Amino acid sequence: MQSVVQVEPLTTARALRGPFDYVRPEGAEVGSLLEVPFGRQTLRAVVTALADSSPHELAVPRRVLPEAIPPELVALGLWMAREYCSTPARALSLMLPPSGVRAKAQLWAEPTAAGRDPGPEVRLTDNQRALLAALPRFAGTDLGALRRLEKRGLVTVAPRDRRRAPEHVAVGARRDPPVLNPEQEAAVHAIATAGPGERLLLHGVTGSGKTEVYLRAAEQTLRAGAGVIVLVPEIGLTPQMIARFVDRFGDTVAVLHSGLSQGERYDEWRRLRDGEARICVGPRSAVLAPLRGVGLVIVDEEHDGTYKHEGDPRYDARLVAQRRAELSGGVLVVGSATPRPESVHALRRIRLAHRADGARLPPVQIVDMRATAAGTVLHRRTHDALVDARKAIVLLNRRGWSNFLTCRSCGHTWECPQCDVTLVLHRAEGAMSCHHCGHREPVPRACPECASVSLARHGTGTERLEHELARIAPVVRLDAGVANPGEALQRFERADRAILVGTQVVAKGHDFADVDLGVVVDADGTLRFPDFRAEERTFSLVTQLAGRAGRGGGAGRVLVQTLDPDAPSIMHAVRHDSDGFLEGELQRRRALRYPPFATLIRIVCSSTEPGAAHAAAHAVRTAVDAAGGAGDGAMLLGPAPLFRLRGRERSQLVVKGPDRYAAIEAAGVAAAAVRAAKAHRTANLSVDVDPQ
Repeated sequence: MQSVVQVEPLTTARALRGPFDYVRPEGAEVGSLLEVPFGRQTLRAVVTALADSSPHELAVPRRVLPEAIPPELVALGLWMAREYCSTPARALSLMLPPSGVRAKAQLWAEPTAAGRDPGPEVRLTDNQRALLAALPRFAGTDLGALRRLEKRGLVTVAPRDRRRAPEHVAVGARRDPPVLNPEQEAAVHAIATAGPGERLLLHGVTGSGKTEVYLRAAEQTLRAGAGVIVLVPEIGLTPQMIARFVDRFGDTVAVLHSGLSQGERYDEWRRLRDGEARICVGPRSAVLAPLRGVGLVIVDEEHDGTYKHEGDPRYDARLVAQRRAELSGGVLVVGSATPRPESVHALRRIRLAHRADGARLPPVQIVDMRATAAGTVLHRRTHDALVDARKAIVLLNRRGWSNFLTCRSCGHTWECPQCDVTLVLHRAEGAMSCHHCGHREPVPRACPECASVSLARHGTGTERLEHELARIAPVVRLDAGVANPGEALQRFERADRAILVGTQVVAKGHDFADVDLGVVVDADGTLRFPDFRAEERTFSLVTQLAGRAGRGGGAGRVLVQTLDPDAPSIMHAVRHDSDGFLEGELQRRRALRYPPFATLIRIVCSSTEPGAAHAAAHAVRTAVDAAGGAGDGAMLLGPAPLFRLRGRERSQLVVKGPDRYAAIEAAGVAAAAVRAAKAHRTANLSVDVDPQ
């Protein structure tokens, strides 16, 4: 028997690198969670390997904790640490349940053999007979009465774990499984016959029935005895997907997302780990669910940038999902109406070219805003269409009331004291806030520079648009400022007439049968960002929003307000021409050496001391060059300054290389060297592989 465990202590310290050897306690396996003595402290640690011997004098772990993870998650965590220039401890920590939370025990009462059918000879009151008839169940305020029945041998009362089940808002009517059309049948067959570790792209137009394909594929996977992970890009979309899967599979579905309480998350995590639940639905963190034997990993709306995690490690859940499927021998299915060029280039594509109900895609019309007066939010044509519509979805990808506030007299602009950005006005809250650091302050009555009360509001956000649209019809707003997205979607679904207004989340995967109008306001706004993905994002937003209209067999249409009606991405979206857009985008990226033809790695240095961030970024560049660069054909761009964020000056360096692993290795080694240098001890460094 192997007598040594190799462990990774769960600490955030980057300088501490394992594994460390300990005596193997009874019951410890790869994936076990231990409490180990480490210097003068006690740390939790994950067993990453077993060994026959060790050259060191070994300490004995204090105890084995119950929160073990499957061995395949250990392998996944170690891979994530390497792939995203992080540490094993930080990656493995993401896979564990909340620390310090335990199962909730409550007294469970059930009748004995004598209590199941007490005859008339057993002296019982009517209340006691009613109590017996209501068992088994958890005891409540009637514990005293149950204890008395227990003394008579009619009831047993004992502790039992009680699940803290998440409450989900039901969105979408329960529906019977539809008959698949030939395209859907072919897609289900392709998934069922895919080999272990195979990667598939389900490229289906909006409304083509991708979710039903997921459900049928999941059904086949469960019958084969394997588990299923289903990823959605936003918590706001989780209720719809959960409702579909719970309708079909019942209590074998568990959910993991940040909106759960600590107790709910612990109980759902444990149900998945123990095999009580075999399907996990949730946003990006669900890819790390402790399911054993995963046979199918689904990534819905795979084009969405929210699959990128902003903490350390800065992982991309889409790539982690691919690795998870490979490690378990499962199949990866990513789906979208507007897939990423990277996915089209790398994966075998399955097409759903028609809507499931046979309806045509809604016509899309461009509304040219160049001739309208400055400050006009809605064109007259758009206003009239909203008046005539029964239900409409309006997309404006900016939150708040106004983008910023200025003084008409002296030109003073209200900015965040911690970040080099203007504050956004939220009129309903009576406050201005920074969408980067969360700083808030009251809406001013006068200018602090000249005392003028003549203040100007610039730009329009979803809050102001909500106010203006309320004159036309009842409005439901959905953006990051809405506390309960599920309830908002439910109100819109149940309304006879309403307008759903919000940021890009309103364009993501919603399936409402009675939406007859879609509107995109400021469609070219995303084109003004200095980002090589700007065209892709614009095409995706317009196409996805257009897909929300005209479902359920009803007529629908889409209006796209823009100042750049000839933009290629908008023209392709108007024609529903995904293939044409992807072909042109891949040609452009190949010529400019952008993903998928190169890997981008962004290294950001920050510091509260003036000049320290830029000096650290220069040191990183020097370290990359000293290490031999990032592979043949690689480019180093920068350092270049970034805007101040949370009181810290920032500078960035971008590595652009055709050899992914050489680029990652060079960036990781260089960042570690600069972190260790005393000259740069005041600077923080973050390495972002595949920045979004």
